[in-house]
Amino acid sequence: MPLSVEKIIEEKNLKLTTARKELLELFSKATTPLSYEDLKNSLTMDKATFYRNISKFEEEGIVDSFESNDKKRYFELKKACHGHFLCVKCNKVECINQPLNISLGDCQIDSVMVKGICKECIG
Repeated sequence: MPLSVEKIIEEKNLKLTTARKELLELFSKATTPLSYEDLKNSLTMDKATFYRNISKFEEEGIVDSFESNDKKRYFELKKACHGHFLCVKCNKVECINQPLNISLGDCQIDSVMVKGICKECIG
């Protein structure tokens, strides 16, 4: 069972603010990584507050992020290592929801990015 937003904040000894609660609730409902542009119309906070809280979440290991080909930064709640598929034509980002059996000797892999063309762009 996933942790509640309140529990996530409590475990990291952070103050539960309206902005933090709002952001974590949006990310917990998301099925794909989200950029600021994806979220801005759903937010009640300004851009500076968004990035200040995202930075804190990344620092505390609550949120992971990566940059796409179009230079947008995408965010998601930190979870077990998994991959992402990035369409090089339309820049759509999707989680790869199947086991990734990748090994690089003694290295620890935290994330994997697979680039290609999505079925909508192929069709």
